[in-house]
Amino acid sequence: MTPTDISVTADDISPPALSRPGERVAVPAAIARRRWRARLLTVGLGAALLVVIALSASSGTVDLSALDAARLVTGHLLPGMPWMSDGTYTLLQDQVVWQFRLPRALLAALAGAALSLAGVFIQAVVRNPLAEPAIIGVSSGAGVGAVTVVVLGAAAVGAWIGAAAFLGAAVATAAVFWVAYKNGSIAPQRLVLTGVALGTFFSAITSYLTLTTEAQNVFSVMFFLLGSVSAATMTDLIGPLMALMVAIGVSLTSGRAVNALQVGDETATALGVRVNRLRSVLLLAAALLTGTVVSVAGGIGFVGLVVPHIARVLVGSDHRRIVPVSVAGGALFLCGADLIARTVSAPAEVPLGIITALIGVPFFLWLMRGRAADEQGMSR
Repeated sequence: MTPTDISVTADDISPPALSRPGERVAVPAAIARRRWRARLLTVGLGAALLVVIALSASSGTVDLSALDAARLVTGHLLPGMPWMSDGTYTLLQDQVVWQFRLPRALLAALAGAALSLAGVFIQAVVRNPLAEPAIIGVSSGAGVGAVTVVVLGAAAVGAWIGAAAFLGAAVATAAVFWVAYKNGSIAPQRLVLTGVALGTFFSAITSYLTLTTEAQNVFSVMFFLLGSVSAATMTDLIGPLMALMVAIGVSLTSGRAVNALQVGDETATALGVRVNRLRSVLLLAAALLTGTVVSVAGGIGFVGLVVPHIARVLVGSDHRRIVPVSVAGGALFLCGADLIARTVSAPAEVPLGIITALIGVPFFLWLMRGRAADEQGMSR
């Protein structure tokens, strides 16, 4: 590649440059293009997400336009709007948008962003673009906790199922750490094998509980395991939002270190990266994101695999570009999937996990056949 006349510090290069901090180096044209592509993609995906949220808030049995839904939301955010009190909209229309449609759209967006970012972290930890949050067994552990509550028939299941799912995710994370941590380090291969084994173990427990429970509980169990945001409330947004903010903070402070980690442990250590500490932080952040999402939205699969992978194909391997594109792309992907899930077979609702697989897999395979995938070494 022929360098352009664009010049930045060595701190801006990915993978991290071996030159001294502050040294001026030329940026290859391909890297400059990917940076601009990442910025444009992030902005474009964010704008598309706003459109999908407006469509989601206006779609349903109660007839409303996207503009009407936007006006109702604005009226709640900015008190004193005249259309909120002059009879333009009925109480039913207001409640449908503010209490039901908007929370589920926002929860779908937050869940998609969180699962996608968790996928970015897991793929960085194990240095494998085919890894996803489920590989560490967190989703399966959360499933055990939730299914246990349903099977036991606890009173007010809706109030307990989220707490049980998060507790199951925490237990699974602790178990993975305990088994995978040896001789003062967490080896990627040991982590993968431990996660797969424990995930299979937790899935077996879930299957046993499902088969032995009463018939009326089976539907609730299956619907939770496949994922849904149909019962979302504004309160449900707090956990995923806080987890996402913490994880984004982690990504902002460790971008160059994660890039160095992809080159190899020895190179990363030579560049001053605390490899074991970084892996532990990324793994904990991924577990926090996954466990929080599963506790409020169930086991939504495939997002953490396909969205980061597509982002990597489109903008390259620099995690400072991958993270914003993955977060925005994951939010848009799952919010759009939820809109399809509740409209394609209305009045029935399709679990989110089915929609994400049916939409994501063909697009994913199409991208894998493209030249961009070859350039990133993803289709070899």
